[in-house]
Amino acid sequence: MRSIYDISPSELKEYFESKGLKGYRATQVFEAIYRQKVSSFDEITNIKKEVIEDLKKDFSLSTFEVVVHQKSKDGTEKFLFKLSDGNLIETVFMTHNYGTSVCVTSEVGCNMACAFCASGMKKKLRNLTAGEMVGQIMSVIKETGKIVSHIVVMGIGEPFDNYDNVMRFLHIVNNAHGLEIGARHISVSTCGLVPKIYDYAKEDLQSNLAISLHAPNNEIRDQIMPINKAYRIEELVKAISDYIDATNRRVTIEYILINDLNDSYECANQLADLLHGLNVYINLIPYNEVKEKPFKRSTREHMTKFYDQLKKRSLNVTLRLEQGSDIDAACGQLRSNNMK
Repeated sequence: MRSIYDISPSELKEYFESKGLKGYRATQVFEAIYRQKVSSFDEITNIKKEVIEDLKKDFSLSTFEVVVHQKSKDGTEKFLFKLSDGNLIETVFMTHNYGTSVCVTSEVGCNMACAFCASGMKKKLRNLTAGEMVGQIMSVIKETGKIVSHIVVMGIGEPFDNYDNVMRFLHIVNNAHGLEIGARHISVSTCGLVPKIYDYAKEDLQSNLAISLHAPNNEIRDQIMPINKAYRIEELVKAISDYIDATNRRVTIEYILINDLNDSYECANQLADLLHGLNVYINLIPYNEVKEKPFKRSTREHMTKFYDQLKKRSLNVTLRLEQGSDIDAACGQLRSNNMK
């Protein structure tokens, strides 16, 4: 049975019209689900009983089973959810000074196999549907009782490897009759699937693009990101430039700082040269260590020198405040099972 969370407003309108009902009923149901947060179709009181019975027969309305719920000392919360087929995924809820955010998973497992990342330790089993991505948001809201103001599609999986479902998800959560999360409060990350960056530039969305770069040259990127062998760093940077030209939007560059690999003064200068003249924002991320991986976090001295050099080169850069590392909920630590 298809999840109601997978249904767009236009599809729900068609569903009602196919039953000889007015299309505006779709808006009423949509608002009941996403604004009133009903947990059962029976809670929708402005729809005829027989129509409610049809909805119950045709769609499911349920959030995920919580297998594990962990809370960090900084307030970050991580959920291990069980999907309807028994697969497990992790989703993170974070509190910031500007609001709250949910880090959404887009796949069960990941085929990108980035050498430093826990998420790619389990090969991709399948894509998540748009409804399963929406379901993560609704499950987090149910479990925390909090409002979600921002979404980052940066959990397990490569979002652009599940492009169509991710785009459907963005339109559902952005809809004015639903969660109404502003497009500028939504960010989608990719490790560099170049053709999809060009597709994304053509979407009728104002959501943000983040690029997981993590290296200033092909030599280092080849060592840690297999995607670089398909799309070289020069090709990726051109796609970023073309995206900026097409959308007039700034791109976030994510750069994990790994000790004695990509955190030297020389690497900082190479990165500055690579991104010179582009409307980008560089987000430096202290590496969150994964016990099965050999990589170590950059030293505070190296991180500071790297940051300072980029600032001297007039680049827009910040050093991210990490959240959730004590519960393995930080960048690069999510897994699609509960192995620890």
